[in-house]
Amino acid sequence: MSGESGGREPDDGSRPPATRANGVRRHFPRVRHAVLALEDRLGAFALVRRGRDLELMHRAMGFATLSLVTLAPLLIVVAAADPLGEGGFAYWLVDGMGLSGRSARVLTDIISPPVKVISTTSVWGGVLLAVFGVSFAGSVQNGYERIWGLPPGPWHRVWRQLTWLAVMTAYLYQEVLNRQEFEGLERVAVSTSTGALFFWWGQRFLLGGQVPWRRLLPGAIATMVGLGGLRVFSNLVFTPLIVDNAVSYGTVGIVLVVESWLTGVGFVVYGGAMFGRWFCEHHWLPRLR
Repeated sequence: MSGESGGREPDDGSRPPATRANGVRRHFPRVRHAVLALEDRLGAFALVRRGRDLELMHRAMGFATLSLVTLAPLLIVVAAADPLGEGGFAYWLVDGMGLSGRSARVLTDIISPPVKVISTTSVWGGVLLAVFGVSFAGSVQNGYERIWGLPPGPWHRVWRQLTWLAVMTAYLYQEVLNRQEFEGLERVAVSTSTGALFFWWGQRFLLGGQVPWRRLLPGAIATMVGLGGLRVFSNLVFTPLIVDNAVSYGTVGIVLVVESWLTGVGFVVYGGAMFGRWFCEHHWLPRLR
């Protein structure tokens, strides 16, 4: 009996620490290989690296700053010239952020421009607003070119930026009209469809047709999914935050909330396009890499 018990190996519970450590080291390469194989299959690290190389957050903050400084004044004038009287730029902003109730009223009271904004805008002022808007469109174009690894477009293609800016303004205007015409799932379907078409066409147009349509479609869909998520987040977080900031900080607090929302929009616009290229190269059209 003593010989048999002396020849038995100890149970797992009584196994020496050195033996257990050897077992862990023996299985670690297998686990590491499985994790690396899964990562290679998903390509997640490649997506993270692209976001870091693009400086996605910095670019999104630049998008927000240019939107507030160069694009907002132009949209204020355009919204004031609205023949249907859909509430002006503040109403456009409320609709885009998905606000309602007291937060919508607070934002409208603070952001609403003067009634005579059209009559007080000179011709040179309108030209400067258009130039500023083109600079915003040029920044978006540069972001798309960086995402797809394309060289910057020549200066004489500024007409593309002007055209894109005009179509974007029309897209934002019809989004406000949709709020009056549709409700519930109907509005979601219409807004998603028109938004996907705009971002699908927008990339193709700003890139000068250098990227095939089918490679741009996933990015347009991802952008709309991200904007939908941002709208829900805005309704849950920014709605009470606007009221609190209005009480605590006044106009400055409201502007900070709007700037934060615009940063989220920029992150989604560039991040959606970046995700679209990554999806094509790793999952949808890998042969075209």
